[in-house]
Amino acid sequence: MRVEFFSSFRWLTSLLAAASLVVVTPSFTRADDEKPAAEEVKADEAKPADETKETKETKKLRFAQFVVNSSLPESPGQSGPFGDLQLDLRTTIARLDKAAGDKSIEGIVLELRNPAIGRGKLNEMREAIKRFRESGKKVHAQMEMGTPGDYLIACACDEIVMPESGYLLLPGVRAEPMFYKGLLGMLGLKADFIHMGDAKGAAEPYTRSKWSKPVKENMTALIDDLYEDMVTTICESRPISREKVVEIINTGLLTAKQAKEAGLIDRLAYPDELRAELAKSHEADNLVYVQNYGKKDVDTDFSGPAGFFKLMGMVMGGEPTKRQTAGDKIAIVYAVGPIMTGKSEQDFFGGETLGSDTIVEALRKADDDERVAAIVLRIDSPGGSAIASDLIWRKMQEIEKPIVASMGDVAASGGYYIAMGADKIYAEPGTITGSIGVVSGKVAMGGLYDKLGISVDVISRGQNSGLFSSMRKFTESERAALLSMMEDVYAQFTTKAAEGRKMPVERLLELASGKVYTGRQAKQNGLIDELGTLHDAVASAKKLAGLPDDKKVQLEVLPEPTNFFESLFGNMDAEQEVRLGAALGRISPEILDAARRAHRLQQLFREPISLVMPFELEIK
Repeated sequence: MRVEFFSSFRWLTSLLAAASLVVVTPSFTRADDEKPAAEEVKADEAKPADETKETKETKKLRFAQFVVNSSLPESPGQSGPFGDLQLDLRTTIARLDKAAGDKSIEGIVLELRNPAIGRGKLNEMREAIKRFRESGKKVHAQMEMGTPGDYLIACACDEIVMPESGYLLLPGVRAEPMFYKGLLGMLGLKADFIHMGDAKGAAEPYTRSKWSKPVKENMTALIDDLYEDMVTTICESRPISREKVVEIINTGLLTAKQAKEAGLIDRLAYPDELRAELAKSHEADNLVYVQNYGKKDVDTDFSGPAGFFKLMGMVMGGEPTKRQTAGDKIAIVYAVGPIMTGKSEQDFFGGETLGSDTIVEALRKADDDERVAAIVLRIDSPGGSAIASDLIWRKMQEIEKPIVASMGDVAASGGYYIAMGADKIYAEPGTITGSIGVVSGKVAMGGLYDKLGISVDVISRGQNSGLFSSMRKFTESERAALLSMMEDVYAQFTTKAAEGRKMPVERLLELASGKVYTGRQAKQNGLIDELGTLHDAVASAKKLAGLPDDKKVQLEVLPEPTNFFESLFGNMDAEQEVRLGAALGRISPEILDAARRAHRLQQLFREPISLVMPFELEIK
């Protein structure tokens, strides 16, 4: 992060602007459909106040209401007074778990509104719902238009409710990769890439018009397993036979009424009808929904001179430092985004990069803290720089404390490389992992320069001085030098993986070659140890550290979350870029997606040798 020094005038202007922004929008960073923390909404708001006023004889029923409508990022989050307003996976799971032990909460109403999450996060949500139900309470899922992601989460609930105008979309699993060789040719560009591993097809979208046979076979096996997991999940959660589920998926689109007749949902009802029915079935005189359950009540009134100084104190000092209590801790280190050397950053498109310096420092801090008994490395990364991946792996080898890797949506190639340094590896059933291989290359732009009337006049010394020149493809000498380096990196990758998994190198090589697996497949072939959630990984870390199962430990999140002051003033240019990217996405999601892919490619191949997935996978 670049640190900027502001003049006194700029400081005062910025703070005043921030104060007026918060006063105008007191729902700062809150989802549009959510109320302030712990606000209770009564089931029948039409009743006069004197009829709904609670008395000693009134039976009051409280349901926690959760609205899931975002991507639920894997992230340490933001510290300070406004951090609790953010919605991410960790805090959402923590609030579900908190509700399970809250005797004042009768159950949960879970509103699912097309959250853009992968199969790893989806499984985390399902398991948290199961833990809540084990407390003897019920979860009621509400959907308006259900996608596969919505529905697979809803299947973990006691009841699924849709309005009669709703519909359910269950079209199965489909891969639609795009190839750009023809476009590059029209522009005069030539992609020149080398890969180690037959199924390491990270560059094939730029060098071919369709997948090579090894990559397509691997991708087909991956899609087959994701489809099988989808069918199995529905069969195990609903009273429907496998044959019927397959028939439903082949239909793809059902109205709410058809879904009810097929046994996919339990009730046709509007939200107000569900509230009334819950009150009736529990014989409650007064039913309320506790919205934003578990969130802290944040004071966002910064009006007037006193409010300005309150805001100023917040951004300068944040919240009062919490007293450190005695006892053991488990450190959770978040490794999220494409892996790069240097520090972690946020890009134009709102995504994160995983900087090796940042993660190494987080691991060092956890290792130096005497109270930290074990470390959990939570990974959501498609890979990236070979050097950065190895630096993180090496730091893990230096640490004597137990380290457990927990894989989220993706932990492939470089993401798998850093996981294999752990004492134990957990993955979700739908995690995308493996991809043990190496790729390197460039796009030669000489043809485009010719079309544009641009010429160059080269002076060079050294046979391979043009190794990464943008003008032309590799010469035979340059290709040989690059291939030699890649073979060495691939040998390091496979040797370390074989040692970490305690299997013969020959067996590891059979599983390598860039092949990608789901978590279920990785468990079967020995690339991971267990299928499980972050919750399971923390429990395993406690056990490896010799702590009793029932011993309560403090969870410390690393790298340290960004505080409010840093996010507001730390890197003004980066924040402006993110806002511009978000605006572009609202205008044209397709253009933003194409630009994001091009930017990701530039990031991943910023360094000579990369460990990245053979394709970019987005599960919808």
